[in-house]
Amino acid sequence: MSDTSMRILLRSVQNIAILGAKDTPGQPVDRVGRYLLEQGYAVWPVHPVRRTVWGLTAFPDLAALPGPMDLIDVFRASQYCLEHAREVLALPWRPKVFWMQTGIASPEARKLLETADVTVVENACLMVEHARLLRDAAERQA
Repeated sequence: MSDTSMRILLRSVQNIAILGAKDTPGQPVDRVGRYLLEQGYAVWPVHPVRRTVWGLTAFPDLAALPGPMDLIDVFRASQYCLEHAREVLALPWRPKVFWMQTGIASPEARKLLETADVTVVENACLMVEHARLLRDAAERQA
């Protein structure tokens, strides 16, 4: 995906579900979740056990979310991504993006979701890409 396409995509996102959300200090998911909240996104933590994350209600799975999400940010090991892709396809809505964080990739999940018109990003940090394409660009223009 080109930088221009990714910039447009990130500007179109408002609601982000973070799959595998945890607010354990020092963990990448905690840094990314807090960053997204600071950037003004509506963040919806998804974790099967935790009741709250970042002071927000956590949902046990994607089906429990109160409504459509624009982006699913995946902090789960690659071997679980196909299962989560199937979970996405069972929802009554489709996210614009299924984003697998740095070190996470699943060609099977990609194939399944792309046939359903869901954009898939693999092995990339949402926080890093957002900062590079949107935040840093805004600072350069200021």
